[in-house]
Amino acid sequence: MTMEQPPQNKEHIRRALDVSIHVGLVVLLTIACLMILRPFLPLVAWGIVIAIAVYPAYRWLRSILSGRGKLAAVLFTLLFLAILIVPVVLLTETVIEGIQTLTVRLKDGTFGIPPPPASIETWPIIGAPLHSLWSTASTNLTGLLKSLAPQIKALIPGLLSASAGIGLTVLQFVLSILVAGVLLANASGCATITHLLASRLFGDRGPEFEDLAGSTIRSVTNGILGVAVIQSVLAGLGFIVAGLPGAGLWTLIFLFSAVLQIGGIVLIPAVVYMFAIASTTKAVLFLLWCIIVALIDNVLKPMLLGRGVAVPIAVVFLGAIGGFLALGTIGLFVGAIVLSVGYKLFLAWLEGPLAAKQDT
Repeated sequence: MTMEQPPQNKEHIRRALDVSIHVGLVVLLTIACLMILRPFLPLVAWGIVIAIAVYPAYRWLRSILSGRGKLAAVLFTLLFLAILIVPVVLLTETVIEGIQTLTVRLKDGTFGIPPPPASIETWPIIGAPLHSLWSTASTNLTGLLKSLAPQIKALIPGLLSASAGIGLTVLQFVLSILVAGVLLANASGCATITHLLASRLFGDRGPEFEDLAGSTIRSVTNGILGVAVIQSVLAGLGFIVAGLPGAGLWTLIFLFSAVLQIGGIVLIPAVVYMFAIASTTKAVLFLLWCIIVALIDNVLKPMLLGRGVAVPIAVVFLGAIGGFLALGTIGLFVGAIVLSVGYKLFLAWLEGPLAAKQDT
């Protein structure tokens, strides 16, 4: 004997099945879209970040050009392409010329390494092995290279892979700048979509979180990337004035390290090299300059990071660094935004019961 289910239960089951099927189709469609757009997501993400970061300056330029937004977007795109491409081209030419010069001198037999100063041997810990290695290189460079041939061969694939990675990164930023230019040229339409999305996600507090995301991106751009660029410019000037070989490459390495908040570590080998080859006065002056470069972020970062953001500076900083470690460079912005929004939502959750009591 079977018992028939009430019509009301059958209707609930039918609706549950319909909802499950619809949700499943939406999830599948979303996954399919993400898979198709996956190669372009980094470009779009960086384009959005660049567009939001420069939007205040773009709006100022647009007002100067009597509201011609597309012309302002084109000018900004060309400017940023020049800022990116010109240093890369100059650095590439410097590296190629250095390699060509080194190759010619090795073939002619005119390349040589001067003997190390006697004072290096008195340095603690690293003095004796460094003096021995340097002495071998100055007297028998060919023999030293032959003895290190296995290590050099092992490094070559890594160097080639790193070079290819740098080239792809530069290409990615070029395309991202073009995406940012398109977004700026259609700023009004993008703003409308952003308002609707924020309202759908956060309801009445949508404008607040929308402003929070924009101000966080500009804060991270100024406080981390901006400070890193300022430090790199100062460090590069010091490298050039001191006559450090490969000053452009050293500056590029310092820039990446400054973004990682470890720029001071890169300065240590440069200081050691200057004390080894230069006069004491010149080396001390270079050391003082490096100390200023390493410590200047303690002054600039509190001024720029968190400026205009309605969350504590520690939240933005932890989000940026944690996001960088988890997601790479784009994580600087994604991590700061996610942690800032999470912090605001947490405060709203804490204030909920208190607001309810006040209403009653």
